[in-house]
Amino acid sequence: MKELLLIAIGSALVNNVVLSQFLGLCPFLGVSKKVETSAGMGAAVLFVITIASAVTGLVYKFFLTPEGFLGMDLTYLQTIVFILVIAALVQFVEMFLKKNMVALYESLGVYLPLITTNCAVLGVALNNVTQEYTIIQGIVNGVGISVGFLLAIVMLAGIREKIEYNDIPHTFKGSPIVLITSGLMAIAFFGFSGLI
Repeated sequence: MKELLLIAIGSALVNNVVLSQFLGLCPFLGVSKKVETSAGMGAAVLFVITIASAVTGLVYKFFLTPEGFLGMDLTYLQTIVFILVIAALVQFVEMFLKKNMVALYESLGVYLPLITTNCAVLGVALNNVTQEYTIIQGIVNGVGISVGFLLAIVMLAGIREKIEYNDIPHTFKGSPIVLITSGLMAIAFFGFSGLI
């Protein structure tokens, strides 16, 4: 249990997927204009990364490794297989949101299909294999990483909402101030490096 807690805290804070590994920057910068939208995006990413960690772990263990059902070493196909699994999961999330949460679906717009190409989701699946995590450890790592993504995107959205009402020099308005804010957040999260 202690090891799982260390994996979760380490992946959420110490090795934050956005602020220290710089994965998933497209939705991080694009959807973080409003807290509600960014929280919805973070929840969708949480669901996709958690399920993708479980499914890709199972597929890797039972189909791609020589010890699996096929008895062949197909680990060289892991990236392609993981992309296909993630694409299918994102389609499921998109259909669910379109049917049950129309307002959130419309507010996410083009960024929802971008979860498919979000390198953070694929990065989690590949890191789970690289770190040789068990399926449970991989799921915990996925939950930790997605909670870290949710935390970072909601924090940036809150800061961006406050920045809107500040007097900012013209040259820093828009993307420059968002990038500066993201950099300062990354420096702040660097302080968690001694935690574990």
